[in-house]
Amino acid sequence: MQTLEPPSRFKNIRVVKAPTPRHVRTAWVSDLHLGTRSSNTAAFLDFLRDHEIGTLYIVGGLIDVWQLRRGIYWPQEHNDVIQKILRAARKGTQVIYIPGNHDEFVERFAGVYGYISIQKHAIHTTADGRRILVIHGHELDAVVQNARWLAFAGDLGYQFLLSLNPTINFVRRLFGHDYWSLSAYAKKRVKDAVSFIGEFEKAIVLYAGRFGVDAVLCGHIHSASIRQFGAVTYYNCGDWVETCSALVEQEDGTIELLNFHPLAARNAAPYEPARELSSLLV
Repeated sequence: MQTLEPPSRFKNIRVVKAPTPRHVRTAWVSDLHLGTRSSNTAAFLDFLRDHEIGTLYIVGGLIDVWQLRRGIYWPQEHNDVIQKILRAARKGTQVIYIPGNHDEFVERFAGVYGYISIQKHAIHTTADGRRILVIHGHELDAVVQNARWLAFAGDLGYQFLLSLNPTINFVRRLFGHDYWSLSAYAKKRVKDAVSFIGEFEKAIVLYAGRFGVDAVLCGHIHSASIRQFGAVTYYNCGDWVETCSALVEQEDGTIELLNFHPLAARNAAPYEPARELSSLLV
């Protein structure tokens, strides 16, 4: 097992890469965006192969219907992801699918189908008794909620920046530089300018207060994080187009942030035992 250096924003968060299968009680993933060229399906399939998962939460953004409406892109690897999830469900993994804004059409099929459950939100209870509200997060995104056309236009620009990442990083590798995401940088600069991420996190935590939970977990903004807001812990499991990140719960209730980016793995450091949850909080 190896430990990866986390992004600079996560100085105190343990990021783990597991080269051999290991059992986890729960896993949360979001924003795979199947149907786009930016979806890092190879890394996601590695994640599924490397873990035996008791309960898998798909926290929205599995399929990018917005992009599919502009043109069909669906290679075999995208089929492989769907088949892998269905196979895991048949073998006993409980799959809970919480649709987001890019796959909101799935909400109309809410219900239980064998080991697969489609829900608007969920309350997860950890092994150590903490209750976590699980939502995609778009419900509280002011841009999406109040000006859908603006979010749609922004998504087009974001997809263009994502398409530039492979070329940029090919050149960076030639000069010995590490992976760097233009889309993540541009998004961070824009969002910071309007305090978007900070306001989003605060809104999610305030919303979670209605449910009387200990924590809230979401995706949507492609910004993996573990933070503490008073008595409520905020978790964001990130995405699979830039960071290739997920959150997992161990059998004792400890929650870890995992990074499966194929380029980041090249610079992995030797494994050290993961710290307790209290040491992961920012």
